[in-house]
Amino acid sequence: MIAIALMAMAMPVKSNSAIPANYYNSINGLADSDLKTALHKLIYNHTEVKSYSALPEYFRTTDNYPGTDYWWDMYSDMEVSMYITFGTYMNREHCFPKSWWGGSTSTPAYVDLFHLYPSEAAANQAKSNYPLGEVVTSTFDNGVVKVGYATTGQGGGSSKVFQPNDIYLGDFARTYFYVVTCYQNLKWDSKYMYMVEQNTYPTLKPWAIDLLLKWHRADPVSEKEVDRNEAVYGFQGNRNPFIDHPELVEYIWGNKVGQKYTVGSSEPVGDPELTTPIQDMALDFEQIAIGKSETRQLAFLGHNLTGRLSVVITGADKSMFSLDTKTIESSLVNAEGGYFLPVTYTPTSLGVHSARLIISDGGMPGSRGVALMGECLEVPTLTAPVATAASDITDNSYVANWDVSSEVVDYYIVTRTRYINGNSSSEEIMAEENSLLIDGFSSSTSESYNVRSVRLGYESPVSNEIFVYHAGVDGVEMDSPLGYAYWPGGLRIVCGDTQHNLEVYDIAGRRVMTIAEVANNDIIELPFGVYFIATDECRTPLRVIVK
Repeated sequence: MIAIALMAMAMPVKSNSAIPANYYNSINGLADSDLKTALHKLIYNHTEVKSYSALPEYFRTTDNYPGTDYWWDMYSDMEVSMYITFGTYMNREHCFPKSWWGGSTSTPAYVDLFHLYPSEAAANQAKSNYPLGEVVTSTFDNGVVKVGYATTGQGGGSSKVFQPNDIYLGDFARTYFYVVTCYQNLKWDSKYMYMVEQNTYPTLKPWAIDLLLKWHRADPVSEKEVDRNEAVYGFQGNRNPFIDHPELVEYIWGNKVGQKYTVGSSEPVGDPELTTPIQDMALDFEQIAIGKSETRQLAFLGHNLTGRLSVVITGADKSMFSLDTKTIESSLVNAEGGYFLPVTYTPTSLGVHSARLIISDGGMPGSRGVALMGECLEVPTLTAPVATAASDITDNSYVANWDVSSEVVDYYIVTRTRYINGNSSSEEIMAEENSLLIDGFSSSTSESYNVRSVRLGYESPVSNEIFVYHAGVDGVEMDSPLGYAYWPGGLRIVCGDTQHNLEVYDIAGRRVMTIAEVANNDIIELPFGVYFIATDECRTPLRVIVK
């Protein structure tokens, strides 16, 4: 089995051989919160990978089990092909749960490879958003990872905890140290503050510090971590400092708190240095549909550079890529947080395209090249999924389900609508598979959901609407509830059956519209404002806001 074979590869190694010169100079002589904040400023601004859906392409470099075509999966010992479609067998796993920061997809944390790993689907689903911990009684155990009830003093109030395999304890600990440092500017969701406190030093709760220090010390940096650190650096241009310099953990949370950290002599100061982009780094636009254009931000960070940096695109497909500028002031690159260069891919023909961004001058010797890549495909044709009945309904959760076609899709968007005291509100949730666990059901009278698929930025038509009721809910008013969802320039009707004589009133009580019949997913165009709507079937007016 893979997990057993990895034991020999997980021995501690010296991890600082490939650290770029000057990279850690900004943390020299700092301690405690100042040291943590300096690391945050160093690693937060980086080149984001293209998208969540594109993560498997990056994983094929960062998480390939050596000498095989299998994923290096820290969550199971299954031998799963790297070319399998994600969803049924493998998931994109946020090691540090995204729900802990509220689930926002706009933060770089959402697609940060340093805490995203390929994971066997069943293990990922069992892990849920539980904190790390030591399991005493397991409810899930696949021989590699466990989920269950925590030892006394751990869990932070969570019902269960997740325990990795012994050979990966340090990997997970250093991943968490990275996240709470890189993203100490995020606001954590109060419902999930099992291990974290709001972002004042030291960010982690005392029990979590004790656990992560224990795992960090018990499982030193392995060759796997070093290689992955280099691979992610090649995509993002930032590093996990707790892999490069494991001793930093002690200065921020451990037995050297209060002492000033001194950068090793292997990192000289004074010479002009471009830390990122690195030589042969790839800015991969992945797949894009013909007629579309996409801009990505390439991070530049340097030290002691002078004058201006020159940037130019070369290669056979250079016309497919463009820049906003041909020079960058070195002062911008030397500054805290660095500089982001917009690079745009606008393909005019189908196929795979490549070019090279050449960076020179600024006082640095020679030049540096960044690979630009992209693939242009036909505009996809998508059919609507078919939403099916919810399953596993409890007082507080249910599983939304839908049937899908054989079309290639990147992900699904589930629109969840809650009905509470005659009002409705909707939210959109992304899903990888054709089912989604939805919690918080106890806070609504009833709910409904529909689904659409997404491919290359194009969305399918919306599926049918499925309504979900609590056990024991009766009454004619629940047969075809009326709701609405946001739609640009108006609203989208959500209902079980056709509604008759829909009336729209403005805030002053004036009737502004009457429609004889409306059905589920009908669009009503309205100017910006606040309105009340009612039908023959739903005489209690709903208050709606059109943005």
